[in-house]
Amino acid sequence: MLSNSPIQNKYMQRTPSSLALAEKAGAYFPSAITHDSRHTTPYGIYVERAKGSRKWDADGNEYVDYFGGHGALMLGHRNQEVEACIQEALAAGTHFGSSHQFEVAWAAAVQKLMPSAERIRFTASGTEATLLAMRLARAYTGRNKIARFRTHFHGWHDHMAFGVSGHFDGTATPGVLPEVAAQVVLLDPDDIDAVAETLKKDPEIAAVILEPTGSGGGMAPLAPGFVVQLREITEQHGVLLIMDEVVTGFRVHQGGAQGLLGVTPDLSSLAKILAGGLPGGAVAGRADILDHLDFQASADRGFEKIHHPGTFNANPLSAAAGAKTLEIIADTDATDRAAAFGAALRPRLNQVFADAGLGWAAYGQQASFFVFMNGTGLKIDPLNFDPLAIPYQDLKSKPPGLMNKLRLALLIGGVDISGAGGGVISATHDDNDLEQTVAAFEQAVSMLMAEDDLPRT
Repeated sequence: MLSNSPIQNKYMQRTPSSLALAEKAGAYFPSAITHDSRHTTPYGIYVERAKGSRKWDADGNEYVDYFGGHGALMLGHRNQEVEACIQEALAAGTHFGSSHQFEVAWAAAVQKLMPSAERIRFTASGTEATLLAMRLARAYTGRNKIARFRTHFHGWHDHMAFGVSGHFDGTATPGVLPEVAAQVVLLDPDDIDAVAETLKKDPEIAAVILEPTGSGGGMAPLAPGFVVQLREITEQHGVLLIMDEVVTGFRVHQGGAQGLLGVTPDLSSLAKILAGGLPGGAVAGRADILDHLDFQASADRGFEKIHHPGTFNANPLSAAAGAKTLEIIADTDATDRAAAFGAALRPRLNQVFADAGLGWAAYGQQASFFVFMNGTGLKIDPLNFDPLAIPYQDLKSKPPGLMNKLRLALLIGGVDISGAGGGVISATHDDNDLEQTVAAFEQAVSMLMAEDDLPRT
């Protein structure tokens, strides 16, 4: 419990306006929040404005932001070029109920960066994108099942609502039909032999979907070569490969994880960076699969078209923001700059942990970082940490209450990371952000050591 925690008390002293807003929100929202990952005890910060790599809460406290709009803001908050395109689109209207020039430019920008995107269908979110990809796979193959990997996240619709943080045996979570759950095959990440055996034995599997850098956007990374092998095995069995690039798309490489790994999927689900900080998602992939959304193709070839409406598909504001964002990513070194910041930050954090004699480690790749909190008390060296040597279950788990305390302590130091224990990096993070982040971690570790028996090296 945090009721008598000095960390919590200091946090509350700094954020009285956020507390007041949280109390009002409690009258309207379950747990006073509108997204599960914003759950913080006793309450989260309420932000009033943001710019670049920084944001300011209702009490005027300034933070280095590693939440990054849930990973949507590769160019940081309020990029001037993106804002100008949004303003241009806004001046024309917010919703036409018709096709428009912005969606055409948006699709062209996607295809330029991802050659696998022979055809594209925009959605309003990443969850909708994985739902549509799954439906396309079943319609194209005539098979019923989808194979997924334990702890990999693909949105919150029924087929994806279990096997992420629990229900690893495949049983349905509350509100999900057992009959739906039964059509999902859960696999262990990094066990390519089990994948091969499963696809060999089960001819009803239409597709395999995965986070291509590992679950949680790389928090539990996959071994080198796994995705390459997976591509080979799925092709052998006529099973479609769906890369869920909602997190990795245009972040780990200009062309997403598929560009980084040199693997061409059959379908990709996209969102976050895709829409430049506004709502939007997409399914992209092979033309013959996307033909199942095509009126003429279905008529010519005699199959029933998949019905796909969506009031906010390719909304002009999202399309304008997304097209400009992807143009900047294509024409500049934005992804390289963000990756370089990550490469500089992670060893500095590990030095903090090593100096404190703390058995934690910072790791990750490209424009992200994660904190391994060592809930099982393993003997590790932060300066020589290999996440591939740690079971994925341990990488994803956090000691109860300790992650929350770390977040509060970092917020006191002016740094905001995600509730999962990591951060996404933008092209706007700079040396000042780096130094403040390291200092905030040093202070947070000191505060936590004063309150908890933390694992030592």
